[in-house]
Amino acid sequence: MNVNVITVSQLNFYVRSLIDSDQNLENIFLTGEISNFTNHYQSGHFYFSLKDSKSVVRAVMFACFARRTKFSPKNGMKVIVRGRVAVYEASGVYQVYVEDMQPDGVGALNLAFEQLKDKLAKEGLFSDEKKRLLPKYPKKVGVITSETGAVFWDIQSIMKRRFPLAEIVFMPVLVQGETAAGQIIRAINTFNENNLCDVLIIARGGGSIEDLLAFNDENLARTISRSKIPTISAVGHETDFTICDFVADLRAPTPSAAAELVVPDMKKLIFDIEYLTSYINSLMLCRIGDYKKKLDNLTKVGALSSPHKIFSDRKLKIDVLWGILNSTFKDRISKSKEKFLLSVGKLDALSPLKLISSGYCVAINDSGMIINKIDSVKKNEKIKVIVSDGEINCNVRNVSLGGFKYAKK
Repeated sequence: MNVNVITVSQLNFYVRSLIDSDQNLENIFLTGEISNFTNHYQSGHFYFSLKDSKSVVRAVMFACFARRTKFSPKNGMKVIVRGRVAVYEASGVYQVYVEDMQPDGVGALNLAFEQLKDKLAKEGLFSDEKKRLLPKYPKKVGVITSETGAVFWDIQSIMKRRFPLAEIVFMPVLVQGETAAGQIIRAINTFNENNLCDVLIIARGGGSIEDLLAFNDENLARTISRSKIPTISAVGHETDFTICDFVADLRAPTPSAAAELVVPDMKKLIFDIEYLTSYINSLMLCRIGDYKKKLDNLTKVGALSSPHKIFSDRKLKIDVLWGILNSTFKDRISKSKEKFLLSVGKLDALSPLKLISSGYCVAINDSGMIINKIDSVKKNEKIKVIVSDGEINCNVRNVSLGGFKYAKK
């Protein structure tokens, strides 16, 4: 028995050759549910399986194709893929090499929009707390849009008509295509880094979801969120919504509406000023009239009606007070005089001069001390004797005990 034995590698190579040569497997469209999905972050490849109710097949989507996917594939998501079938010889497994992937039942761009919207909303980029008020009277308004469309000219025309004092700082960019989002991001950063304006309008005309793709870019949304300058998103028509609309500080339904919102109406301001001026004038005239009436009433009563009366009243009060003061002063002097005379009388009664005038005298030694004891004087000492009408100079001839004190013994 002649048996042709082959290796596993040969078998896998043969099977691969058969599949590669089958033109029906070169470009197929396949629908199924994603399972075992893995996003290989280092390489950027997608690895997953596609299954239906009965079978499963492995699939891979290399990074060059995965980068073009507009949504984030997830397990359980039903998709339609386009690719080719081939055998991976190393493992002997056949799989689908996917080149394009679309959600089954909903457009990829719509799905990507909803996924990004949900992601950024959970991060708080759409929160009302992050929204800033626009300046009421901006000096400079930045505009980011295409220089070829009518959007910029509409914005300029409306702003010049409404508030010509505001300066427009225009930075042209592409608003459609693969490089559009990057150009808009750079323009926003330039405005912020150089502080070129007080408020910023990001605008373009209407279009399909594909036309507005640049304004659904995640990096652009985060750039708008980080902007220090308040932003207005004016993309598309009133029914068009983009991610920029949700993250900006204010959404305008159209670019023309953005121009209406960003600056005040000068005519209305002038009208308001004239109205307030008229109101203030009327209010002042009314107040002046009220004060004049009050003044007229005051001049009819009291001192203003007869000034001499108030002086007469004051003079009368002064006279009364003067009388009270004079009487009080005299009474005080009289009482003080009585006290003084009483004190003088008491002092006079105790005065040694009064005793001397009654026949007594006072002897003083050489030291000026009063002699009240024999110990205070010595024999032959000169002393003074003061009498009522003068002094007597004496010499002590003798000192002896005696007097009333010793007489009692």
